[in-house]
Amino acid sequence: MAKKASLTLATCCSVHALQDGLTTTVNVLLPILAQAFGLSYAQVGIVKAANVAAMAVLEIPSGLLSERVGARILLVFGLFIAGVGYVWLSLAAGFAAILFSLSLAGVGAAFQHTLSSAIITAAFPGTACRPALGTYNASGDVGKLALTGLFTLLIGLGFDWQVISRGYGAVSVALAVLVLVLLYRGGIGGRPWPSATTSGSDVHPASWGVRSKTAFGGLCAINFLDTMVQSGFLTFVAFLMIEKGVAVSLAALAVVLTLAGGVVGKFCCGFLADRMGIIRSLILVQSLTATGIVVVVIAPPMAAFVLLPVLGAFLQGSTSITYGTIADLFHPNRQARGFSLIYTTSNIATVTGSIGLGLISDSFGLNVMMLMMAVLTILPLPLCALLRTDLAN
Repeated sequence: MAKKASLTLATCCSVHALQDGLTTTVNVLLPILAQAFGLSYAQVGIVKAANVAAMAVLEIPSGLLSERVGARILLVFGLFIAGVGYVWLSLAAGFAAILFSLSLAGVGAAFQHTLSSAIITAAFPGTACRPALGTYNASGDVGKLALTGLFTLLIGLGFDWQVISRGYGAVSVALAVLVLVLLYRGGIGGRPWPSATTSGSDVHPASWGVRSKTAFGGLCAINFLDTMVQSGFLTFVAFLMIEKGVAVSLAALAVVLTLAGGVVGKFCCGFLADRMGIIRSLILVQSLTATGIVVVVIAPPMAAFVLLPVLGAFLQGSTSITYGTIADLFHPNRQARGFSLIYTTSNIATVTGSIGLGLISDSFGLNVMMLMMAVLTILPLPLCALLRTDLAN
């Protein structure tokens, strides 16, 4: 049983690493696309939003569909479609083609977070759930770091972005075939989730299985503001470094360094929540994130580069706390629905933040927008009170 659980976690982590890597590579592509096609900050935000909006639209349907057909085929389908999107991007000749390609890649990415999180929750019941989800979250950042780092390196070596995009697409399609084989041999995700009408279940078939609507509403609000800051910072940090006088090819390193810190942060914050409690750990992490953003904005380029991994650990580590809380707030037979809702909230926040923060940057400047994000990071703290009565802290 332990071996099967480990295989489950390893497989889900592999899918997560590639899909998150592809999604986050958009952040290092944006400065290059902006330069190649003359995009404004607002258009950059729209490009990012198009990618994430596709995920937002399909996140809940993917969770509901998995209850009927199982997760295996949906995970493989997502990898295949994401790969096709990246291949299509390499052929893009203008703004509209970029929007379509990245929307297609976003469709593929919608079929992984909800499904993998629910699979892991089922494989690691009880207190083992949060560390397992923390490991899963960290794997996404490993993929982000690996693919954005490789992209930055290859651009520095003189490769065209179109060639790299085609290569990433081909790898995604190939991995889809490999993951199908691994999941089939391990007997993972081939069946629908256990029915809510199973004997002994106290959940109505039409119910979403929310144990506390107040606590879940508070968690969604916290996650919305938190994700808006995370995605906004990753989208525009390279542009911030360019405004500090850093070359475009080197500015993309800012995304890589932030993600490097995120790997450590997402892994550690799952354990931090177990030790300190959800509310106390959120207050600590959010406060340090706000402080870090302000310091990076006012710091000179070299100091900012040094500080970015530290900021990245706090900036992204909070998701291991918020996402892990779903297991406490939803019935076991409705975990997929719970994760689909929280990831949809995240995607809507990314869409809203990408467009809104881009417009603010065009109107008031990038530094003002970054400082506004520091304020947004503090806003979720009072909402923690909504969680207090329903969670052990």
